[in-house]
Amino acid sequence: MKILVVHNAYQLAGGEDSVVRNEVALLQQHSHDVQLHLVSNDSVRGLLGKISAAAGVVFSPVSYFRIRKILREQQPDIVHVHNFFPLISPAVFYACKASHIPVVMTLHNYRLVCPTALLMHDGKVTERSLTHGPWWTIPKRVYRNSYIGTLMLALMIATHKTLGTWNRTVGRFILLSQFSVSKFVQAGINPQLLTIKPNFVDVEQTPEQERAGFLFVGRLSQEKGIDVLLSALRRLHPTSDQPAIKVSVAGDGPLAGQVQQSVPLVEPLGSLKTHEVRQWMSSSNALILPSVWYEGFPMVIVEAYACGLPIIASRIGALAELIEDGVTGLLFNPGDDADLAAKIQWANQHPEKIKEMGRLARQRYEEKYTSEKNYQELIAIYEFLVSEPQ
Repeated sequence: MKILVVHNAYQLAGGEDSVVRNEVALLQQHSHDVQLHLVSNDSVRGLLGKISAAAGVVFSPVSYFRIRKILREQQPDIVHVHNFFPLISPAVFYACKASHIPVVMTLHNYRLVCPTALLMHDGKVTERSLTHGPWWTIPKRVYRNSYIGTLMLALMIATHKTLGTWNRTVGRFILLSQFSVSKFVQAGINPQLLTIKPNFVDVEQTPEQERAGFLFVGRLSQEKGIDVLLSALRRLHPTSDQPAIKVSVAGDGPLAGQVQQSVPLVEPLGSLKTHEVRQWMSSSNALILPSVWYEGFPMVIVEAYACGLPIIASRIGALAELIEDGVTGLLFNPGDDADLAAKIQWANQHPEKIKEMGRLARQRYEEKYTSEKNYQELIAIYEFLVSEPQ
């Protein structure tokens, strides 16, 4: 099968970029002809670059004709879009429709229906865009504190909802959890177009080794709940029969300064490479995932499960679906530092039960999140759409 993958990469590489690389490599390993149309936000520089990008957010004629040309030259059987914002724009879907080529899109976040992309504002979850539309975000300047940027995003969302773009031009949307499905249905996406396919990684099982301490991996930002974690740690004190609790923090971001100031409560590790993260995952007792927003499907969950690492996570959005409380980890009330502290304390006091959760986490990985399982699910979606008349 010949596949064209379309992705607007981020200036700071993140989980979506990793998913694109992993899926392209996976398809190539199975002898598919995969072409990657990659556009980088690095070109959005200076005032003229920003004006040009903003002008094309709703529909970029330049992108439309570029995609049409690529389709004529490559003649793919199917197109898989991961991110079209801001440079590619929804023009990609109309180019595919005009060329009678089926298109799949993976929804990694909520930007299709909300300018915040996170369904979050001022540190709190908000579903206002789902119920009242995107216009409320403009005076709030939710996109990079910009009126113009937020206006163009809101206009893109409202315009294509009115035109029915998503329901008319996309053959299938891939989502990462049942929770995400419920939110996009609420926003007006045809549920028959929505299917769930999780993320995946390839991690060989390693011999069991000595584990100690806890681990946080992710962007050091408000929505990731790093401030909740730091507050929880301040509540914990060593006792005569229990050692001090150590949390190693891997990542960088706007709250990095708070992490540095919290030594010795935490051990800042900075940004780590993938193999370094997995080494830490293989030697820690549990991963702490204190997010306060509706996560999609963080790659860190799959990586932790693959490393036999249970997860202590917020009971919010998809996290409550992906972590089975008392089986593959522990859940706590989102934003509740006292509840998080209690769960960390319990995990520290029950190492054998935490080890058993880790074994079950690895089992869950082998059942659902291996590359071979993911390939079977992905190719089934492609084959169904290719067989349908366009």
